[in-house]
Amino acid sequence: VQLVESGGGLVQPGGSLRLSCTGSGFTFSMYDIDWYRQSPGTQREWVATITTSWQPNYVDSVEGRFTVSRDNGVRSVFLQMERLTPEDTAVYYCRAHYGRDEFWGQGTQVTVYS
Repeated sequence: VQLVESGGGLVQPGGSLRLSCTGSGFTFSMYDIDWYRQSPGTQREWVATITTSWQPNYVDSVEGRFTVSRDNGVRSVFLQMERLTPEDTAVYYCRAHYGRDEFWGQGTQVTVYS
């Protein structure tokens, strides 16, 4: 079982990034997928979820700027991030969960700098 995030990087304020989370070793379409993020010295924060029925949910601070989507055909979930601010700087993780099953990726760094 594996979840792999990609797409992080350096971006200026107001810029955009698209993160990907690709799963293997489990029935991807059966799992809800979350995005979390964590900055140094802070607790991991839930950012967004996309359910198996494609229902998205977002934390208030990213609502209207981030869009979560999934493509079960390529076993991937995407997080399109727009109008990024320095406060979005963090390591972004994806989490797959179904019942008691839970898997995490290793994270991808997003840095928004002036």
